[in-house]
Amino acid sequence: MPSLIVITFDNADEAGQVREAIKRVENQGQISLDDSAVVVKDADGKIHVKNQVDRGVKIGAVAGGAIGLLLGGLFFPLSGLIAGVAGGAAIGAMTDLGIQKSFVNEVAESLGPDNSALFIIVREAAPEAAIAALKPFKGEIYHTSLAPDMEENLRRVLKERK
Repeated sequence: MPSLIVITFDNADEAGQVREAIKRVENQGQISLDDSAVVVKDADGKIHVKNQVDRGVKIGAVAGGAIGLLLGGLFFPLSGLIAGVAGGAAIGAMTDLGIQKSFVNEVAESLGPDNSALFIIVREAAPEAAIAALKPFKGEIYHTSLAPDMEENLRRVLKERK
C-alpha cells in the first residue's frame, strides 16, 4: 500500500534537493514513487508548487497512446497517437492516485517564509536506500502514513543531519 510522507524544511531549497536525491534512488530501482510535489513559500509569502507527473498520468498517457495508435493506425497514426496520449493523461490524472491539492494548500499555508515542504507518495522502497538518501538533510515530518516504527526511524534520521 502506498505511503504518504510530508517533510518540511527551514529553507526554500532543501525540499527540492531531497526530491532529487529520492529520484536518484528511484532511478536505481530501490524506491518507487507514485507522486511527488515540492512546495516553497518565498520571502514575500507567495507559494510555489512544483509537482512531478504522477503515476496515474504516466500510465494513462502510455495506455491512451497505445489505444490511439491502434485506432488511428490506418488513417491518421500520428494524430491518433497524440490524441490518445492527451486523453490518456487526462484520464490518468483523474484516477486520484496523487496528492490532494487541498492538503498541499494546508501544508503550504503552515510554512514560514523561505521554507519548503516535500510531499511524496511511496509505492515501495528499500528502507536502507531511502534512509541513506535522506541522511544529508535535516527536516521535520509533518505527516506520514508509515508504520509507527518506520516513522520513528525516519524522524530520527531527519533530526541527525550528517
